[in-house]
Amino acid sequence: MRFIDEARVFVHAGKGGNGAIAFLREKYRPFGGPAGGDGGRGGNVIFEVDEGLSTLLDFKYQPRLVARDGEPGRGKQQYGRAGDDLTARVPPGTVVLDDQSGEVLADLVMPGARAVIAQAGEGGRGNMHFATPTRRSPRIATPGMPGEQRWVRLELRLVAEAGLVGLPNAGKSTLLAALTAARPKIAPYPFTTLAPNIGRVFVSEEESYTIADIPGLIEGAHLGHGLGIRFLRHLSRTRLLIYVLDSASNPASAYATVRREIGAFDPALLERSALIALNKIDLLPPGERQAAARALEASLGRRVLPISAAQGLGLEPLIAEIALKLSELERVAGECPS
Repeated sequence: MRFIDEARVFVHAGKGGNGAIAFLREKYRPFGGPAGGDGGRGGNVIFEVDEGLSTLLDFKYQPRLVARDGEPGRGKQQYGRAGDDLTARVPPGTVVLDDQSGEVLADLVMPGARAVIAQAGEGGRGNMHFATPTRRSPRIATPGMPGEQRWVRLELRLVAEAGLVGLPNAGKSTLLAALTAARPKIAPYPFTTLAPNIGRVFVSEEESYTIADIPGLIEGAHLGHGLGIRFLRHLSRTRLLIYVLDSASNPASAYATVRREIGAFDPALLERSALIALNKIDLLPPGERQAAARALEASLGRRVLPISAAQGLGLEPLIAEIALKLSELERVAGECPS
């Protein structure tokens, strides 16, 4: 299945049914009077989270969502039937924005969360409402109100607690595959990962967390070089960033490059809690691995964990450190006043 994380959709709620003009004419009720019923409300356009979805692909093939109109009112004070709501399913983490103003209409994260994106029009009033002592046979009814219509933009932002970032070929996909059951494409050339991947890390039977692999960045990504920075919005929901650096190249320079590109996208991400995974230490002599990690830690001022995703070295300490960091962040968040 193709990973689609953006879509533009036209939503049109249903129009309310018109009110009816009718009079009651029955054999034993000569003074029945006006009996036109109200029109039915139109259908809303609703977006609902389905945790079984992971892409916005369906909206590429169905870019128009039009709900049903309400039925007009009838005689004998009968109301028209309301139009059925149109419910579109979206994956967790979908943000719905007004395409013209950019206003966020809904941020749908939790399974089952719902939001009315286009409000239905109300039904018109029938002439039974307009009878007065001086106007006993009104020929007045109101039309149904039109439903809202607008173009909306959908953006999918993965719901992950930690995110892997780094230069192309730093080993992020290999690390994700080593830590989780996810099976991203892995190959010895840059830009193997063309879309974010997500997996769950199980620390114990009671504890687990989700982690996402973001496609590699290069110098000038914020200018559109390489894959650009369009996938960085998936980091907006992550509480912890994990910088994956290649120990066989220049990790300090790689860290600076990635930080620069992240900051160009969203300066707030630079303040996000972070760890550094110094990957591919199997390419260094055994006696130099810890020394290289300590030197990088002193240079960058952040915790550095030496690992080899391909060989499975140092993964247990990394898993435990990520879990500890996430637990600390959750505790701090719980202590903050709402």
